[in-house]
Amino acid sequence: MKMKRIAAITMVRNGDFFLSKWVQYYGSLLGEENLYVFFDGTDQNVPGFAAGCNTELVPRVAGNVREADKGRIAFISARAAELFRRYDMVIGTDVDEFLIVDPALGVPLPEFLSGLDAGNRNSFSGLGCDVVQNLRCEKQLDRTRGLLEQRSYVYLSTRYTKASVLCKPVPWGSGFHRTKQGNYHIVKDLYLFHFGCADVPETEQKMLDEDLSARGWGRHLNKRMNLIRRVSALPVRDWDKWTGKARVLQTVFRPPYMWNKPAMLGLEIVLKLPERFAEVV
Repeated sequence: MKMKRIAAITMVRNGDFFLSKWVQYYGSLLGEENLYVFFDGTDQNVPGFAAGCNTELVPRVAGNVREADKGRIAFISARAAELFRRYDMVIGTDVDEFLIVDPALGVPLPEFLSGLDAGNRNSFSGLGCDVVQNLRCEKQLDRTRGLLEQRSYVYLSTRYTKASVLCKPVPWGSGFHRTKQGNYHIVKDLYLFHFGCADVPETEQKMLDEDLSARGWGRHLNKRMNLIRRVSALPVRDWDKWTGKARVLQTVFRPPYMWNKPAMLGLEIVLKLPERFAEVV
C-alpha cells in the first residue's frame, strides 16, 4: 500500500493547553513539519512547543461567533486547498478535537487513512464522540496527565461527526461540520473525539471571559454545561453495540434543513470508553 501524504490544519486563539495536546498527537503521527497552525490575532504568541510546526499569526477574524466561524473556515479552507499541491489528504479540526482510529485495529492513523479508497468522495468522517466529564465519578482534569486516562464517558454527538478529512480541495462549512460540495461518509473504526465538555472548571472560566461573552459565546457555553449535567444523569450503554447503531443512523437519517449533515433521531446515548483508548490522547 502506498502511503498518502497527509497534513493537519487548525486555527486557535488563547488555547495553548489543547493546542499542546493537538501538536503532540498529530505531530507524533504525521510529523510536526506537516502540521499547519494559524493563530487568530497578531496579538498572539507562538508557544515553544509549536516550533516544529508551520505557524502563522494572522489578523483576527472579526464578528460575533457565527460571523467569525464563517470567516475562520473560509480562511482555513483556502489554505487547505493550497496544501493539496503537496498533500493527498488534509485533516482539519479544532484544537480540542482528535481523529482516532480504534486501538483494537493496531493501525496508526496515517496508515488507516492511506488504506481508504476515496473514489469520488470529497471527505471522510469519524463518528462524533463528545468526551464529557461525568460529575458522578470524575474530578477536575490534571493537566499534567493524559486526557483519556481521566475521562471515560462519551456522548454520541452528530455535531462532531464532522467532515474532518478532505480528499479534495473543497471548502468546509463552519466548524468543519460538513463540506459545501458532496456528502459525508462515516468510516468504520474512526472516531472524532471532542474535549470541549471534558472539564467543568475550564467551561466555567470561559463563561467568565468578557471577550467570548461579547462575541456571543454565552449561549454555546451554557449548552455545554447543560450537556455535562445531562450526561452525568443518563444511563451508560455498550460501546460496540451503540457505535455501530449510531453509524448506521447517522448515515441514513438527515435533518430536513441540511441534507449533508447526520441525524440521530433525538437519541441521547452515553457510552463508557473501553480501556484500550486510555493512552491514546
